[in-house]
Amino acid sequence: MFEDSHSRAASLAHLRGRKLERGEPIPLPLTMSATFHAPGDSTGFHQYGRFSNPTWDAVEELLTHLEDAPSVAFPSGMAAIAAVFFAMLKSGDRILLPADGYHTTRILADRFLGKLGVELDVRPTATFLDSGFSGYRLVFIETPSNPTLDICDITAVAEAVHAAGAILVADNTTMTPYGQRPLDLGADIVVAADTKAPNGHSDALFGHVASRDADIITAIKDWRQTAGSIPSPFDAWLVHRGLETLEVRFDRMCSSAEVIARRLKEHPAVKLVRFPGLEGDPSHNLARAQMERFGFLISIVLDSEDQAEDFINGCTLMQAATSFGSVHTSAERRNKRGDAVPPGFVRIAIGCEPAEELWTAIKASLDNVSG
Repeated sequence: MFEDSHSRAASLAHLRGRKLERGEPIPLPLTMSATFHAPGDSTGFHQYGRFSNPTWDAVEELLTHLEDAPSVAFPSGMAAIAAVFFAMLKSGDRILLPADGYHTTRILADRFLGKLGVELDVRPTATFLDSGFSGYRLVFIETPSNPTLDICDITAVAEAVHAAGAILVADNTTMTPYGQRPLDLGADIVVAADTKAPNGHSDALFGHVASRDADIITAIKDWRQTAGSIPSPFDAWLVHRGLETLEVRFDRMCSSAEVIARRLKEHPAVKLVRFPGLEGDPSHNLARAQMERFGFLISIVLDSEDQAEDFINGCTLMQAATSFGSVHTSAERRNKRGDAVPPGFVRIAIGCEPAEELWTAIKASLDNVSG
């Protein structure tokens, strides 16, 4: 599996170069245009900024290369998820979401799809196969779940979902195509917030939908063009830049997380550590089977809300911030975001700092809060 990832990473950096004419710039130019010269029958050409843009084309080419599937860009991860919901569902449909996944996905379905006659059920990720999938039109998984990092068996879920006549959507934001490949494991659709590791610099909101089903991609593109849920060319340009270094950053972040998670488990101030790469973690065996890496997110539980906040704010190499996947390590007490976790629950997103220096800063802050 690693060789496939390395091959994808090596060729990704040269996709644009293979098509260059003499004298053209090697880096992607930014096309900031709402209108294009379109005399006569302009089918197949750029015409209007809500329909297409050369900078989108370039970033979608990279995403398609990484996913090994046609990919459609959106202005955020939630815009990508919304596109799937509104393009694929109708009144009377029933959907299943993870009870412990990203809470905004559930809010979107409950607050807006419910008004349109779409019924919503939820189920914990760790027991997602329980009770089957009969009666559902669409099943949505997020594995590892954010922020508790539970995992479900994507292949087994896909087989059961398809046997029930439904489609399976997988949110792969936490892992990227370099860490996990849901389409290869049977998912019909992948969604992701490229705001996170693919962009990697905390300076652009972005998302995408990928599928190997041509009818699904057609429906998603039609939704984007009609609804106007389009990314800006500048954000697309930033994400294109980020994707070119994703493999290097992701490797560093995952490797550091494996080192730091083991040390966190031994620190007396830490009451619980969740990380799929730990041998004793409930997700470990399944993670080994279906993930290429264990990711860069680590969740820990400290004694209290105050201790968690003091730990985050007192670490010299950690930013107190929501989101994750950037070059800088960040952390957040997720209880304040509405997740059903203890007050002292902290999600740590390991960045690209050297591992030993980062651990020294984390340990010093933990030592301080534990007295």
